[in-house]
Amino acid sequence: MLQHFRFSLAFSAVCLGLAAWWGLQSPLGLWTALWLTAVLAVLEVSLSFDNAVVNASVLRGMSRLWQQLFLTVGILIAVFGMRLVFPIVIVAVAADLGWMDTVRLALQRPDEYSRALTSVYPVISAFGGTFLLLVFLNFLFDADKETHWLGVLERRMVRAAKFDEIAVFVALLVVFSTRWWVPEAEQNRVFVAGIAGILLYLAVDAVGALFEDEDEGRAAVATVQRSGFAGFLYLEVLDASFSFDGVIGAFAITKDVVIIMLGLAIGAIFVRSMTVYLVRRGTLQAYRYLEHGAHYAIGALAAIMLMGTVVHVPEAVTGLIGVAFIAASVLSSVRERQRAAG
Repeated sequence: MLQHFRFSLAFSAVCLGLAAWWGLQSPLGLWTALWLTAVLAVLEVSLSFDNAVVNASVLRGMSRLWQQLFLTVGILIAVFGMRLVFPIVIVAVAADLGWMDTVRLALQRPDEYSRALTSVYPVISAFGGTFLLLVFLNFLFDADKETHWLGVLERRMVRAAKFDEIAVFVALLVVFSTRWWVPEAEQNRVFVAGIAGILLYLAVDAVGALFEDEDEGRAAVATVQRSGFAGFLYLEVLDASFSFDGVIGAFAITKDVVIIMLGLAIGAIFVRSMTVYLVRRGTLQAYRYLEHGAHYAIGALAAIMLMGTVVHVPEAVTGLIGVAFIAASVLSSVRERQRAAG
């Protein structure tokens, strides 16, 4: 088991060393910086474990080369792209500031930076929530799915899947419904962000279709064994959708953007290592309902993010809901295995 996490442990040691150095240079101090970094790492893992399970369902259909690229090159995108660069870009656009001005704002006036980032949270929530909603719906409305965790409900959803684009239809209904429950000042931004989330999902699906073997037929994005590049792209977008909530939630713990990046980076690399571990150990095959639990957790996260357009849901609640679905699916898998053996 340890061999799958060697890179993560080494990466974490480097991040903690940087956190210690930064703490000595700032008012935080050494031990406070290390403690906050560790707390943020745990927060990221707790919020993203279901992400690791879903990632594993895609990653197992990819070659060792692409699996390794996901763990190495992909982590650069996840850490520096989504946990550092993306929030700065969001604030720069929202506050109409230049790149360097935004960086100085983040480092010198973190409270203002946090407020600027939080002000665009409804837009981020609508975008990421809609994308994750489609991930969940395409799993739920998969006509080829033979294993059902919640039997009666899932079998009915499979029958509904005769309508090919039902997942997109439901997502569009949700986006259009925001006109009735989102504050008027945010309606247009939330609506456009929701449509953008749907378009991004369809674009990633289209890239997968370009690399798909026509003899194998069409399959849902969440379950198809896709080509290396298409799978890599899908996983990066999925990770981005998960990272939004963690980045915003991290500011409730500390306003120091360097500590936030280092803590979330440690969590992100451990989530990726867990993904590879699940693939190499065949955990998804051993626990037949684990993938189901992860997708229901994603559905819950999508609902919470969409609720985030009008009300903030504590990150602890989000994490606990995800853990509850994962734990319930593992328990059901164990019981099913014992029943089959007996």
